[in-house]
Amino acid sequence: MQALQTAATGMAAQELSVQVIANNIANMQTTGYKKQTAAFQDLIYQHVRRVGAQSSDQGTILPIGIDIGGGVKTVGTPRSMTQGTLSQTGNDLDLAVTGEGFFKILMPDGTFQYTRDGTFQMDNQGRIVNAQGNLVQPQITIPQNSSGLTVSPQGQVSVTQPGSTTSTIIGTLDLTRFVNKAGLLPVGNNLFQETPASGPPQDGLANAEGYGSITQGSLEQANVDVVSEMSNMIAAQRAYEMNSKVISAADEMLQTTAALFR
Repeated sequence: MQALQTAATGMAAQELSVQVIANNIANMQTTGYKKQTAAFQDLIYQHVRRVGAQSSDQGTILPIGIDIGGGVKTVGTPRSMTQGTLSQTGNDLDLAVTGEGFFKILMPDGTFQYTRDGTFQMDNQGRIVNAQGNLVQPQITIPQNSSGLTVSPQGQVSVTQPGSTTSTIIGTLDLTRFVNKAGLLPVGNNLFQETPASGPPQDGLANAEGYGSITQGSLEQANVDVVSEMSNMIAAQRAYEMNSKVISAADEMLQTTAALFR
């Protein structure tokens, strides 16, 4: 019976939807995390009687048809890149982007990846790195024994060096934009990779036209709305249960039909 396969595709789709929701909830405290949703499409139809077909020799046309659907399929898990709220930390190297742009990270293999997670630290050479020890670009080295580290909204990094009473700019952190930021590939560790869908990276100055500003001493929180996720999870669970009941009903109908022909 076709209903068995159709309902099975519905159960598989809702199982994936719950997995996506579970990942969103699991990352609700992950800095810079961007939530996902599951997107579905209906499968190919069996056209038992095509709408618009000729129904008589006199040329009458069928106003309706008989189309048997094959179920549902997953077409993607699009990611929402909306702004998350900022949470103050007071740490000098905690940076948040308000608006467009990603921090650029140099990976050990020489490639670049991108992040909204501004939880930065200093390595043993005074260089600004992310939580995995990879260099933030452009590379900035904080002089030893300096004090008064500040990062302006434009990304200018300033310190007061030993023997001086005035601050000195030691570098500028750029931001990177993409035409389609939802097309970036998530690779874990709060990092994204460029893809053909995202378009090439566009480096620019923070707080310039088209680029966001940098806030020191703050971190961007995940853009996960817990209430919405719980509501979506309940809806997915109900849909899963209904598809399960369809399978049970179809099975009973098959058993009844088989008994009649014994």
